[in-house]
Amino acid sequence: MIDICTEPLIRLTDAARLAGPGRGNRPRHLSTILRWILDGVKTPSGFIKLEAVRIGSKWMTSAQAVQRFVEALTPTTNEGPAPSRSPTARKLASDSAKRQLEQLGI
Repeated sequence: MIDICTEPLIRLTDAARLAGPGRGNRPRHLSTILRWILDGVKTPSGFIKLEAVRIGSKWMTSAQAVQRFVEALTPTTNEGPAPSRSPTARKLASDSAKRQLEQLGI
């Protein structure tokens, strides 16, 4: 949670600049930042939302909140096993293994 007494608040347009460029090296759109606040970003462990506060009719966040959001989205090398495959990918791999075993006579 943003502590408005210790973290200077910034506009969402400033947060978009802090987050760096988006697809095609274009600047991030304000609606992207708002979506991160309201809906979050899906990760293997759940959804992560950008911390923000509403002051009057304006949403505000902080550079520290953007930093925490980016750190939460960045995977580390020791997070454990990769996410499981989709049902379709599992079926394809199973069918391939079955064919290989049949060719070996097993």
